[in-house]
Amino acid sequence: QVQLVESGGGLVQAGGSLRLSCAASGRTLSFYVMGWFRQAPGKEREFVAAISWRGTSTYYADSVKGRFTISRDDAKNTVYLQMNSLKPEDTAVYYCAAGGQISYHDTDFGSWGQGTQVTVSS
Repeated sequence: QVQLVESGGGLVQAGGSLRLSCAASGRTLSFYVMGWFRQAPGKEREFVAAISWRGTSTYYADSVKGRFTISRDDAKNTVYLQMNSLKPEDTAVYYCAAGGQISYHDTDFGSWGQGTQVTVSS
């Protein structure tokens, strides 16, 4: 099974940018569909973005479309989430996940990182 470690979270002002990274070990990421999810305090975990094998297709939640970009570098075994024009409502713990098919549902992803905190101040 693949092990995932997120990094790049932090505190940023509204309108700012962050880039999250998800580094994999144990197996090559090229075998997996990759996703980003987030969970805010008191809320359920929600889908943010996903990317297909070889990065040919990407999918986004409506709330982040046009502001966030998911990408992958299989040579580096890393997936990224570029987040621009951040809003206070983007504040959450962000998780990357690996799965076998494109899905908006966290139950379809079998491997998860520990999460990285993103806090957007107003």
